[in-house]
Amino acid sequence: MSIVRKVRAVERLFGHLDKEIAAFRDTTKIHCVSGCGKCCNKPDIEASPLEFLPLAFHWFIHHEAESKLEQIRNSDTPICHVYSPLSLENLTQGSCTLYPHRGLICRLFGYGASRDKFGELRLVTCKIIKEQQAADYLHAVEHIKQGNYVPIFSDYYKKLMQIDFHLGNQIMPINEAMAEAIEIVLSYYAYRPFPRLRKVA
Repeated sequence: MSIVRKVRAVERLFGHLDKEIAAFRDTTKIHCVSGCGKCCNKPDIEASPLEFLPLAFHWFIHHEAESKLEQIRNSDTPICHVYSPLSLENLTQGSCTLYPHRGLICRLFGYGASRDKFGELRLVTCKIIKEQQAADYLHAVEHIKQGNYVPIFSDYYKKLMQIDFHLGNQIMPINEAMAEAIEIVLSYYAYRPFPRLRKVA
């Protein structure tokens, strides 16, 4: 499968997930707090290169891939490369600079569930939502207990691996995943012509 086809397949998967998250958010009313970047500021976020292939391809077609790869490789911070804090004094307030191209982990956290050791679904969300949106959080928990749909982390990672098992099965620190995705795109086009881009109407 070509890089372009893989990118489009990942984008379609993300588009489907975004619709499911929107429906879950509308039903439960839980939501990320505007301007909060606390979860993005964690140093131990892990991801797969495949979920950042659309981002790497975006940088490639805009002739930024090499410079972004160098920036990531030369950076000594484990914090996500595309996260922009509000200020150095307030690192937990900020935003994603390339939100449409964020990874699968970034989309699922807060609105997805995982199974505990008993096989029960548990909503994976942050302390801020649990505390500041307590009533809505409890409503979301009850919503899941009643058997209503919630996106599940393992299901979506399986769907991702169906696109490319090798790339989807590699889990590494988020910046390493981005760098690996960039290297994959650069390597693919090293001896191929620049991709023909679809015209936007």
